Amino acid sequence: MSASRRLVAVVLPLGVAGPAAATAPLERQPAQHEGAFDLHHYADGKAARTAVEDRTVYGAVVVTAEGPELPTASAASPVVAQLLREAVAERTAATGAGLRTVDVVAAPATDPRGAALGASVLPPALAGIAAGAVVSLLGLRGIRAVGALVGAATLVGLVAAALAHSWLGVLTGGWWAEAAVLGLSTLAVSAAVAGCAALVGMPGIGAVSFLVMFLGNPFSGAASAPRMLPEPVGTIGQCLPPGAGTTLLRSVSFLDGAAAVGTALTLLWWAALDLGAVVPGSLLKQPPTLAAPTPETPRRALVA
Repeated sequence: MSASRRLVAVVLPLGVAGPAAATAPLERQPAQHEGAFDLHHYADGKAARTAVEDRTVYGAVVVTAEGPELPTASAASPVVAQLLREAVAERTAATGAGLRTVDVVAAPATDPRGAALGASVLPPALAGIAAGAVVSLLGLRGIRAVGALVGAATLVGLVAAALAHSWLGVLTGGWWAEAAVLGLSTLAVSAAVAGCAALVGMPGIGAVSFLVMFLGNPFSGAASAPRMLPEPVGTIGQCLPPGAGTTLLRSVSFLDGAAAVGTALTLLWWAALDLGAVVPGSLLKQPPTLAAPTPETPRRALVA
């Protein structure tokens, strides 16, 4: 199956820069494939490459005097970068022009296909579920529960960054920023587990675990990209901790934090809201305190 046909089911942002007469044939070609591309126009090649680095588009067709050029960022998604190279090369070949590709933000040599980053979505999710379940099963309440969840998430973030960055070398950004993202991803899950358990009891652990493992992980787009998933699956995945955490980790590790605000706020929202539910939820689950019975006043004997 050709790349153009594989892209029909999704819509990928693609930039276009150059003289209108030269880019018009390239713009008409994608339009024939049922909106496979969401075209963004830029004044020149520099603006188009900046858009790729900022994650506004996955790639850009830049028409220059030497011929068409395709800047991509394999660090943003090796799968999408490869698909764009195939699809755009097919379209430029139809116009009789060759294509020169430029990887403006390359994936690390230790993980060129992004497999390790794709697998990074699972450990914080599992660690978060485990931490939240342990805190709930131990009956920790209030501030003690919050402290245990934050401490566990901090430890997971530090260990995961040490393994992925310092040992395996698959993450190449700021060490502390990566540790913070991994820890925040864990905290978002663990707080959700503990908060839901505090509100509804032990069934809350199973409900959040199902949400994270059976919806959050497959909907995260970690193996490819959120835009490669059909809507609304991709959008739902980015609203859940695994998807938001993976996208944020990719941003801080490879792309200097580009487009990181939205996903960071998503994780913070999950963590803050669910940590806030731990304290009142714990109070609601506590049995009411019964007042100590008061001794009855002995009756005085009646004097005849």
